[in-house]
Amino acid sequence: MSNNPKEIRNVVIVGSGPSGWTAAIYLSRANLSPVVYAGAQVGGQLTTTTEVENFPGFPEGRDGPELMADMETQAKRYGTEVIYEEIEAIDVNSKPFTLKAGGGAEIKAHAIIICTGASPKLLGLPGEKTFWSRGVHTCAVCDGGFYRGKTVAVVGGGDSATEEATYLAKLTDKVYLIHRRSELRASKIMAERVLKNPKIEPVWDTVVEDVGGDLSGKFPRTTHLKVKNIKNNKANDLAVDAMFIAIGHTPNTKFLDGILTTDENGYLIVNDAQETNVEGVYAAGDVHDHVYRQAITAAGYGCKAALEVERYLTRKGLV
Repeated sequence: MSNNPKEIRNVVIVGSGPSGWTAAIYLSRANLSPVVYAGAQVGGQLTTTTEVENFPGFPEGRDGPELMADMETQAKRYGTEVIYEEIEAIDVNSKPFTLKAGGGAEIKAHAIIICTGASPKLLGLPGEKTFWSRGVHTCAVCDGGFYRGKTVAVVGGGDSATEEATYLAKLTDKVYLIHRRSELRASKIMAERVLKNPKIEPVWDTVVEDVGGDLSGKFPRTTHLKVKNIKNNKANDLAVDAMFIAIGHTPNTKFLDGILTTDENGYLIVNDAQETNVEGVYAAGDVHDHVYRQAITAAGYGCKAALEVERYLTRKGLV
């Protein structure tokens, strides 16, 4: 069996972002000639973030797209091949594995790392796109620091929403917690913590119908939300500087068509070595991590997966 990367690849990384690029850096430095199928959104969710302030090594913060571009450049520097296509399917029934790209090409590989991430669920409002990263966000830890001393809203009623609201209450003057029901779905301890916080005001039985703001400056700026009480149909504007949507994420695993084991929400299940239920197929980042969902943890998982792939290939005598 040939190890020529033009015939059978040592490892294919599906997806980019912090996990994919980090895995590529480690594998290329180990002379394993990885190939990255970067996907439709090259660089992942961080390419939609204007400023990353919590990634170590950048005391002044870093532009999200620029950070991902630097990681890509670093991976290429050490020999990573990048193909700007999506992988639409993989076949793990025989080895080497077969991957089918969007352009119709097939590629064979001894190992695979899935780094396709997860997509935040949005509300589907017209203003979401207009004010994205300019007052509309999906990660308080990532972007909450921009709103110190201001008024924000969190949309949702589960544990994620209560965690976001609690975190934001430490930074902002006021947090509205908007929920379409009259009670939270969150765990009892999380719900009690939110309801006892003087900075957090629940807005019950209410939905957000749109995002409004100032379009006169260089960049759009959120100033209010159009909300409606679903019990009395009363609509009004709620003055806020930002809205954080916390209604969950959808892991990007649909293309796998159920061939790898997932939890009830679709997140890939991995062992301590980042390996899925199929030997030789690994996962890293938000595609399996529904707890932390940070750039630095995704990068860490990518590093871990790369080191485990190197050990796997060596153990199997494939390199």
